[in-house]
Amino acid sequence: MITLLTLNVHVLKNEIIEFIFMRKFFYQRDKKLVIGDLMYWNKRHPPRALTIAGSDSGGGAGIQADLKTFLVHGVYGMSAITSITAQNTMEVREIFDIPPEMVARQIEAVVDDIGVDAAKTGMLSTHEIINSISSVLNKYDFPLVVDPVMVAKNGARLLKEDAVDALKKKIFPRADIVTPNRMEAEVLSGIGIRTLEDAKKAALIIHREYSPKAVVVKGGHIESNKASDVVFFNGEFHIFTGPWIEDGCTHGTGCSFSAAIASNLAWGNDVLTSIRRAKEFISHSIANGLKIGRGHCPVNSASWLEIPAERYKVLTQLNEGIKILTENSELFSEIYPEVGINLVMSLPYWYAKGPEDVAGFPGRIVMVGEKLVAPYPPSFGASKHMAKAVLTIMKFDSSKRSGMNILYIEGLEKAIEKTGMISSYFDRSEEPPDVKGTEGATTPWGIETAVKRAGGSIPDVVIDRGGFGKEPLAFIFGTTPTEVVSKVMKISKALSS
Repeated sequence: MITLLTLNVHVLKNEIIEFIFMRKFFYQRDKKLVIGDLMYWNKRHPPRALTIAGSDSGGGAGIQADLKTFLVHGVYGMSAITSITAQNTMEVREIFDIPPEMVARQIEAVVDDIGVDAAKTGMLSTHEIINSISSVLNKYDFPLVVDPVMVAKNGARLLKEDAVDALKKKIFPRADIVTPNRMEAEVLSGIGIRTLEDAKKAALIIHREYSPKAVVVKGGHIESNKASDVVFFNGEFHIFTGPWIEDGCTHGTGCSFSAAIASNLAWGNDVLTSIRRAKEFISHSIANGLKIGRGHCPVNSASWLEIPAERYKVLTQLNEGIKILTENSELFSEIYPEVGINLVMSLPYWYAKGPEDVAGFPGRIVMVGEKLVAPYPPSFGASKHMAKAVLTIMKFDSSKRSGMNILYIEGLEKAIEKTGMISSYFDRSEEPPDVKGTEGATTPWGIETAVKRAGGSIPDVVIDRGGFGKEPLAFIFGTTPTEVVSKVMKISKALSS
């Protein structure tokens, strides 16, 4: 079993950085850095995991989802394809089952040469395929996770009715962990499931009748305000609870969850640790799912790596931007506002859900004498005002992820025109009463108004002409902090020319 070392890590004065090292072997959660897996791995190759499942041409489930999950867990992924489906987010159009003997040969070819540290099964389709792979699996002793896939999200059957008994009798006894959802657990146990107590009864029945070492009845379909999974293992029940995600993406959830368990088992983790980590992973992947297709959108395994990577890149680019800014402080004396300057950058559009996903400088960038100074290093959630401005402009142009505010002064519009940039404006006197009465609503309304006023062009600069007690400002937008700072420097030079 792998021992974990937890450290409190404070980087850049209280900004907790989510580190990546060799594909997420540093787990940063709950403001702690968990250093696990890699530092205890003593082999000369990464763990190896095998998926025995169907192919989803839409890429959201099946072996495609499994291989993505293996990758982000640092596991070398292999596959034995059982069926080929013509599938997208809306429907399964056609299924072609691979000859059973060919499925068995795929497994043998992989194990005999490369080796397997853990495996999982998904769509097995027919009793002939199940019988074929059963005889092969019984020759090997690697850990096995069984996702008893029966029906696709859109209702298409992925396991023929006459194959259910074969699955229970031939595959379950070989399994270390089986992971049915509520509907699958009802079929397997023969009881209705509406509550966690029902789920416990079903898990116990499945364990007693078919002898898998552990049973996970997944709670995504059980009536509850949380997503609670019931685990029966070693004679005891365990509840693993995650958030209920209203607007998440769920296509491929079962595939990715079971693949994550297999990945953790491949690393040598125990059963409960593997399930707990997989639960955390799948909750993250659902919450950050990709809104693609017109049906059930897919979970996003890549977010497990991409979000920490993007957060690090954003902070790095802000540090590059502030360096240029402070080195050219003299260009900002005339356009420095009383409220101070902030320079911000957002995560990519599909990961930017709110101001907490936009980084800026706490305490703003201030003028000390004739020098601009950032009192604190950049951190996420540091500037709600500029964050809302950037999040709004990104709705019209997702590449404009960075922004900065300066003072609006006479002649600014002509200076902007000299640089060849596009500007637009909003006037607070036109602000609707409902917007005016809602705290924080003015800036998003103003940016949208300015974009519409620009007549289809996305402005580089949006001018807020101010109002009673409100300092007039200009918002400069760009793809990166260095581009934004460069734009402001050009405008400053045009002002003085």
